[in-house]
Amino acid sequence: MKLSEKHCQACAPGTPALAGPETRAMLEQVPQWRLLESGGAISRDFVFDTYWAGVVFVNAVAWIAQKEQHHPDMELGYKKVGVRFSTHAAKGLTENDFICAAKVDRLLE
Repeated sequence: MKLSEKHCQACAPGTPALAGPETRAMLEQVPQWRLLESGGAISRDFVFDTYWAGVVFVNAVAWIAQKEQHHPDMELGYKKVGVRFSTHAAKGLTENDFICAAKVDRLLE
């Protein structure tokens, strides 16, 4: 099943974060996302033709996040939006981060 077709599962505090090989395998499924140096988050920058298009995109990502109950950090700039996913309960990455990244990617297909 594609990541974009899955749904996030609630993570209790202390949930183990993905190990390096698991993270690399998941990254292959969302190739435009990058692993941050800390290894505890993935991020992607999106560029738009107008500021308003960025605002609309932020609202669409927020809708996905609320539906999945997995919320990213986002930064809205002039014609640019940065999105970063991590799982606070795991203090790193879980499958939830990659599920949401894949769903965000689908917005632009």
